[in-house]
Amino acid sequence: MANALRELGVKQGDRVAIYLNNSVELVVAIFAVLKAGGAFVIINRATKADKLLYLLDNCGTSLLIADDRSLDSGLWERLSTEFSGLRMIQCSATAASRRPRADRVWDFSEIQNCFPPSPPPSSTSERDLACLIYTSGTTGTAKGVMCDHSNVVFVTQAIVQYLRNGADDVILSALPLASSYGLYQLMSTVFTGSTLVLEPSFAFPIEILQTLARERVTGFAGVPTIYSVLLGMELDRFDLSSLRYLTNAAAGLPVEHVKRLRHLLPKVELFLMHGLTEVARTMYLPPDQADIRPDASGIPMPGTELWVEDESGRRLGPGQIGELVVRGPNVMRGYWDDPALTAIRFRPGLNPGERLCYSGDLFRTDSEGFFYFVGRKDDIIKSRGEKVAPREIENVLYGIPGVQDAAVIGVPDPLLGQAVKAFVVAPGATLTAADVIAYCKERLEEVLIPQYVEFRSELPKTDNGKIRTRDLS
Repeated sequence: MANALRELGVKQGDRVAIYLNNSVELVVAIFAVLKAGGAFVIINRATKADKLLYLLDNCGTSLLIADDRSLDSGLWERLSTEFSGLRMIQCSATAASRRPRADRVWDFSEIQNCFPPSPPPSSTSERDLACLIYTSGTTGTAKGVMCDHSNVVFVTQAIVQYLRNGADDVILSALPLASSYGLYQLMSTVFTGSTLVLEPSFAFPIEILQTLARERVTGFAGVPTIYSVLLGMELDRFDLSSLRYLTNAAAGLPVEHVKRLRHLLPKVELFLMHGLTEVARTMYLPPDQADIRPDASGIPMPGTELWVEDESGRRLGPGQIGELVVRGPNVMRGYWDDPALTAIRFRPGLNPGERLCYSGDLFRTDSEGFFYFVGRKDDIIKSRGEKVAPREIENVLYGIPGVQDAAVIGVPDPLLGQAVKAFVVAPGATLTAADVIAYCKERLEEVLIPQYVEFRSELPKTDNGKIRTRDLS
């Protein structure tokens, strides 16, 4: 595949877009792009046409690797019209659906048969661009985070170190490789020579549990929405005796979920992690702390430094709330083609050429050095002259029997400034808004109690499974 990419004109630093579901072809494409000297840009297969075209234009690619089912007649026409020089490689193409090859469309199977298996010569440096990972867009337009080879290698090694991954591990991931969280499941298994069981998605939870048992999986990567579903199932029906650890990232795992997972799977280590695309990971909570401080986000990832800072740049002490600042080789190179935004988020560090990442996340620490997520700066609700963190309320909502998903936002209010509004998904439960408010009144200060409660069958989510609070109103 790498030799074919070279033949198609891929040069050092060229961006190659990959629009595929989790699959062998996707994994081959990732490493082929790297071997050819390019930088891969994985676009989630669930991405709609308008956003796909925006991302292709934004990253400046001239080559797209896609499957034949994604290239329907409407999308093919738009690609041909708006990207006249775009070349394509089709995967899983059938004779009936294959586009005319001409000089623009190649077939994955033909490439495997026609090009030599020896790797092409490479002069890649650790400072060269390895990939662009686009943010999930929960806070606005998706931005391409530039990751060089040294970033990817460092993050992979750090994750392997604290998870204690080895060649005997079998890791199951149903997360899209387009996400940073999903991608590092792949990188960790390749680095250690272990096994990755790559699922297309989490659409069929029973099949996932059956696979966990059949493949004797030792590590499982999930997000809060996945664990919400799993906790509603009869886990004791499945043989999960091989499972050594669970991980959670992308969004904080509600305290109630932590407690229930620890109760249902007491012999399985639970790694709670915090991260953002701009640094991949920031911290993890050692498993022996999950029962002691289930609301904590953790300690710095090996080889990195974290602190909390106020708006004047002063480092804060235990109990004080400020913005999380990240220092280390995991700090990426900035945003693609956006120097102004890069200057805001990525700022000069202590040493010449060093970058710090200002995360946009509010945290506090305790006296023992553990970090606690408070909320995104943009998500903080200002009600009655006080600052309200949605996560504190959401943790309580998840404690209500039957609640599967919950989210809290602030809505305009003429008296309060902003009123607290809760969105709740509770399939099969006979809850009312009064029940939810009464439950919160017993457990929360008055300023934190929702004024409004809305029940929904589901909440809007990003392609990575995070709840899109900006789409709630």
